[in-house]
Amino acid sequence: MKLSDGRITLRPATPADEERLWEILQEPEIVRWWGHEAREDLQSHLAGREQAVPFVIEHAGATAGLVQYCEENDPEFRHAGIDIYLTARLHGRGLGAAAIRLMVQHLQALGHHRITIDPAAANEPAIRCYTKVGFRPVGVLRQYERGPDGTFHDGLLMDLLREELTRA
Repeated sequence: MKLSDGRITLRPATPADEERLWEILQEPEIVRWWGHEAREDLQSHLAGREQAVPFVIEHAGATAGLVQYCEENDPEFRHAGIDIYLTARLHGRGLGAAAIRLMVQHLQALGHHRITIDPAAANEPAIRCYTKVGFRPVGVLRQYERGPDGTFHDGLLMDLLREELTRA
């Protein structure tokens, strides 16, 4: 299945995407927020051995990043969470927001009424991007994740309800 808005396309990730995604994960701006992911973790993820469902972000015919989702399917708590990374050379062009918007639309079509995302609390560009799509801050997750510097950093839990998705 492919999802597209004319500027970007999302398609299911495969093991063939490993090399380019690995390159993106090594960019200093990505490492700053994602840390140093083990190559084996990426391989496992792309082979479908993880809970998250990864989609490659394509722009101008090239791999530009990855957006993924996880689902909570218990009817009492049904929702989905997403994560994203985009090559730094494409930051600030609205492509991340476009990818998130497409993924949220896909998840809403699957029946999810609430979507969550949890950027580092200090990642102001990401938070601006997610707010642009319609996400709202819910609360701070104190000492949520270990950063590349070895210390724990706060995360910002954000969510978006079905009616809050912005269209542009």
